[in-house]
Amino acid sequence: MAIRGVASSREDMTLEEFKEWLKQFDADGDGKISRNELREALRRRGGWFTTWRAGKALRQADKNSSGFLDDSEIENLIAFAQKDLGMKVSTW
Repeated sequence: MAIRGVASSREDMTLEEFKEWLKQFDADGDGKISRNELREALRRRGGWFTTWRAGKALRQADKNSSGFLDDSEIENLIAFAQKDLGMKVSTW
């Protein structure tokens, strides 16, 4: 099912499922998600304009401007994913 340009075989995820899904794209295993790793995650979900979307997500979620998303910024990424990608992530 395509939701606003992001395909998903399952609409709802828990916070832990979201973290596990994201962790599989941490190619270098540093515990942080780069723009390219995020782009790959979106691409694998069948998303469109993944380079642009990954950049936008990083700009909105990366509050310390490090160029990476770490555990402390996951909530910001979830907010972006729910608002701009149509993903449903329950944080409880």
